[in-house]
Order: sequence, then C-alpha cells, then structure tokens
Amino acid sequence: MGAQQEDSVWIRRFHPAPDSRVRLVCLPHAGGSASFFFPVSQALSPSVDVLSLQYPGRQDRRLDPRIENIGEYADAIAAELKPWLDLPIAFFGHSMGAVLAFEVTRRLEAADPEFSPVVLFASGRRAPSRYRDENVHRRDDDGIVREMKVLSGTDARVLGNEEILRMVMPAIRSDYKAIETYRSEPDAAVRAPITVLTGDSDPRTSRDEAEAWRSHTTGGFDIRVFPGGHFFLANHQAEITNLVSEALSVSRP
Repeated sequence: MGAQQEDSVWIRRFHPAPDSRVRLVCLPHAGGSASFFFPVSQALSPSVDVLSLQYPGRQDRRLDPRIENIGEYADAIAAELKPWLDLPIAFFGHSMGAVLAFEVTRRLEAADPEFSPVVLFASGRRAPSRYRDENVHRRDDDGIVREMKVLSGTDARVLGNEEILRMVMPAIRSDYKAIETYRSEPDAAVRAPITVLTGDSDPRTSRDEAEAWRSHTTGGFDIRVFPGGHFFLANHQAEITNLVSEALSVSRP
C-alpha cells in the first residue's frame, strides 16, 4: 500500500495482510479506540486485511479536534477509505460504530453505483430508524461514568483512574452527543447485505429494535443473537470471528 494510505491518522492496520483478497473495516463504539479491534485483526490475519478506525480526541489523536455529528464523522471516514477500495470491502461496526458503518456505506455507494460492500456487520445497536430519548452527553462526568458502568464496556482500571478519565472524557462526551443527536431518514437503505449481531440482555437494544435493521437494506439480512449485554462480543470472540470469516469466504490459518 502507498504511503498516503499508511500515513492516515484515521486508520490503524495492526496486522498488514498484503496477500489478502478482502478487507474488513472496523469502527469502534462511542469513546472507543482502534485498539478495541486488535484481537479481531490478529485473529483474521493474514486472510483478511483489517483496518481499525481511530476517531479524533483519544490516544495518539487526543489533541485533534473532536467531532460531535454522525454526518461529519461519516464524511471524513468515507474520504479516508477511498484509497482502500482496491479490494472487496466489508464493515464491522459496534454500537455507534454500527451507525457510522451504515452512513459511510451510504456515502460510498452513492458515490459509485457499482460499489457495494460484501457485508455490513451491525453490532450492538438498534436500527437507524429506531430512536430513544437519550441525553447521556448532557450529564456531568459522574453521570457519564455511571452509564459506562451500566454498559460494562470500559476497563475498570480506567474508570478508577481520575487522571486518565479526565483525558478521555471530552472524547466520550462528544461521541455520545454525536450518536444521541443522530437522526436517519426512515427509508434510508444500503445495497450491502446487513448482518446484525445483538446481545439478548443489551439494555440499549431490544430484539425488535435490532430486527428493524431489515428495512435498511435492499440486500440480504441476517440476525444473530448472543448471550450477554451491550458488549456481548467480548465473550464470543471466537464465534464472531468465525462468523466474519465465513461471510467473507476466507479460511483462517
């Protein structure tokens, strides 16, 4: 790959797979970082070339201007991915990342009528047309921490370290504002097939809300329900990795 691709501040390629025939783009949850998908990249290499998105405002991008709008996020990510479309591409987004994967796919498909991802994995998120009145981003820091604990997706060591928490809190708040103020057109759809992954006890996504993704694709649709809450995928990594491998028609080493 060219230097322009490798130098992107948005993209982390933990295990370059130059001989792969398909590429998977992973988009983390609100407050998450690219490293969340390091295990996925490791498990799928070298059959799949995995790219993980690093949002601004965290880790090595801590000083970069934060984004508080899903449309702006999706525009920026779609532009960053254009040099990477030389291979068939799939998306895996968790929580806010699922919505971003959907909106990025919409933009890439609109730009090229011949383009469509192999599959869009929408994990841990209700369909774009299903809304809840959520205002976590308006809470004080303690209120946001309580929400993070409810979802059980943040390392307890981070929650207990006030200095680290102060550093990451602005990025977390901006992400929550972006996803909580997001509104999709009711008939918005992509051509790519969608596979929904959801936890059976996720407090933020019901089975019905997950099923509603069906109306947002003109391609195939599948839904897989796993035991667990919002971060169910942490306890089902091998099963989900196998699911992704099968969908991308690759054999794991």
